[in-house]
Amino acid sequence: MSKATRTDRQSPALHDADSHDMIRVHGARVNNLKDVSIEIPKRRLTVFTGVSGSGKSSLVFGTIAAESQRLINETYSAFVQGFMPTLARPEVDVLDGLTTAIIVDQQRMGGDIRSTVGTATDANAMLRILFSRLGKPYVGSPNAFSFNVASVKASGAITVDRGADKSKAEKVTFSRTGGMCTRCEGRGTVSDIDLTQLYDDSKSIAEGAFTIPGWKSDSWWSVRIYAESGFLDPDKPIREFTEKEMRDFLHREPTKVKVEGVNFTYEGLIPKIQKSFLSKDKEAMQPHIRAFVERAVTFTACPDCGGTRLSEAARSSKIKKISIADACAMQISDLAEWVRGLDEPSVAPLLTTLQHTLDSFVEIGLGYLSLDRPSGTLSGGEAQRVKMIRHLGSSLTDVTYVFDEPTIGLHPHDIQRMNDLLLRLRDKGNTVLVVEHKPETIAIADHVVDLGPGAGTEGGAVCFEGSVEGLRAGDTITGRHLDDRATLKEKVRTPNGALEIRGATTHNLRGVDVDIPLGALVVITGVAGSGKSSLVHGSLVGRRGTAEGVVAIDQGAIRGSRRSNPATYTGLLDPVRKAFAKANGVKPGLFSANSEGACPTCNGAGVIYTDLAMMAGVATTCEECEGKRFQASVLDHHLGGRDISEVLAMSVAEAEEFFGAGEARTPAAHRVLDRLADVGLGYLRLGQPLTTLSGGERQRLKLATHMGEKGGVYILDEPTTGLHLADVEQLLGLLDRLVDSGKSVIVIEHHQAVMSHADWIIDLGPGAGHDGGRIVFEGTPADLVAERSTLTGEHLAAYVGS
Repeated sequence: MSKATRTDRQSPALHDADSHDMIRVHGARVNNLKDVSIEIPKRRLTVFTGVSGSGKSSLVFGTIAAESQRLINETYSAFVQGFMPTLARPEVDVLDGLTTAIIVDQQRMGGDIRSTVGTATDANAMLRILFSRLGKPYVGSPNAFSFNVASVKASGAITVDRGADKSKAEKVTFSRTGGMCTRCEGRGTVSDIDLTQLYDDSKSIAEGAFTIPGWKSDSWWSVRIYAESGFLDPDKPIREFTEKEMRDFLHREPTKVKVEGVNFTYEGLIPKIQKSFLSKDKEAMQPHIRAFVERAVTFTACPDCGGTRLSEAARSSKIKKISIADACAMQISDLAEWVRGLDEPSVAPLLTTLQHTLDSFVEIGLGYLSLDRPSGTLSGGEAQRVKMIRHLGSSLTDVTYVFDEPTIGLHPHDIQRMNDLLLRLRDKGNTVLVVEHKPETIAIADHVVDLGPGAGTEGGAVCFEGSVEGLRAGDTITGRHLDDRATLKEKVRTPNGALEIRGATTHNLRGVDVDIPLGALVVITGVAGSGKSSLVHGSLVGRRGTAEGVVAIDQGAIRGSRRSNPATYTGLLDPVRKAFAKANGVKPGLFSANSEGACPTCNGAGVIYTDLAMMAGVATTCEECEGKRFQASVLDHHLGGRDISEVLAMSVAEAEEFFGAGEARTPAAHRVLDRLADVGLGYLRLGQPLTTLSGGERQRLKLATHMGEKGGVYILDEPTTGLHLADVEQLLGLLDRLVDSGKSVIVIEHHQAVMSHADWIIDLGPGAGHDGGRIVFEGTPADLVAERSTLTGEHLAAYVGS
């Protein structure tokens, strides 16, 4: 065969299968998208950018990724689909060329107290198998090393059928050895209730001894059951109860009692408090309830297991003098070295897989974590990187990886490492879609999609599509700000005092002593895991209520259902309802879609949700109220010529003007709207569900809400999260206004623009985990740049061009 013939056979004409090299989206209308049509190249790295609220997440997550997942779910049987979350088809005309989507987002990992970094990544499962094979002395199967498995013993008789008419009774015993600590039930902590916070023992129950929120002296479900149960003397002071009365009062098991002919269940006070308060998510409680729980309950490390969650037997089995509790408490970078030193051919495949998982932690910049770290304590950026670990060694190709700002929480030093990981995923033949604001990540894109031009109703259109060079030359907000570089302050503020921190040892801090200036903009920085949050939240936030008046705004997620909106979350709706009630001579409750004024057909939701079992549910606009959420009679009441539904449909900017003057002038509402406009949320609709807000919008909504609190010191945890380059300028202006008004502002931040704008910088490091926890620099940004003695100094100097 000739060489030419061989070449022809190896290079045939383009096969039809190879022509599907684009993901095509036509007519996307999810949230604020305006009939977006776009073609995204496969097997390339595409970055989606644009101001916060421009529609990036709606296009990438709400349209492309959502439809891919929905189509995959439809390949399963109806029986299996019944156990899966139901997904509605996105509002889009055509979606073509989709591949399997793997979403790696910023959703916080399970806040369950039993979930740890080790259980979330399967590293714990591999360690349990390892110790069950190599641990000395042998204590049992892998379950014997699991803090989520309790030891169980049982015995009894069973009937065994033998033949047509024969049966035989046999005694059977069953046992399972688990690793759970019996005292704390695998939680690592035990709670102790302060009884003095529950009642005043100098009073009788009839005199109102209970000091528990909501327990009024005449409430049926609590106080009267205790008073009329027959177990106690309601007229005797609690301190005079007999031993039996006290036992019945505090610890009695649930018992049926009859009070005035009605059946009730009587239960001891302590188990009742545990069920009604301690079993609930503390962050979701009303403020006064949460304050009561924080006063009444203390959590301490379990004295039996020392906080390891494991039984004594599980802790006694060791490999090279290391127990599984010791291994899980190690910094992961150290644990990886320890595993590397194990040489046992019988478990070689297991050691290889475990080694790869632990090395992935180090590679992705999370080597400072430990496997026993509760997963609910991870930041959004850390949670996203933990989720990435299981995909780094995957053999899958031709899939679509979708990332939501993967550089969040990363020091400039670590961003290059993240970029390398994104490129490696692409080079394996995958399509990588990234929503991102950082110029360093935009710069490595093969393809850029810029959405805008504004946010909310002013966004939702594709402003640019092409190369990074084209974006830089284009006339879009992102293009104009892509090369922005902040300059160092010529003159910094003079502090008017200091917050003293002495001997801070939270987490990895090494007895840190530092004075944080007051009356200035202070930035605390350092590589991820260096101890920034430990220093601030561990040493300062505990001062709430002291003379300093500390107001902390962290990265915790906003909690709210689809009924919640900016008006309800910020407290804006309270003065608005009162203004409507006063103007019309009716009750304020009429103007609440969750109360008296709600449309009876949709219960104030505005839509009717229809559950179709294993198929995607359907939401249709309520025909009765036409989506306005209120009864028709409520809409007859007006304020300034507008009804309540029209006010909720206003943007913040429109409402600010509406409530600022004229008949509708409401100073209390106007103050809240001013704060929302200050943080750049002037485009948000007041009645927009919180579930539709982007990460950056939620962060700024929290900031606007807390700005109304009385406090002299504001602590912000990475406020640039989710902010576009253009929005950072507005944030810096807001921080300046706060300081100039007499506040002290402390910011935990990696963004170089914020660092260069600071009056004072405190840099922690030099590394992460046990390589950090020390102050490596204190001074002005100019001094940090001049010295270049730390990683932060080097990157800041490069940023400002010094």
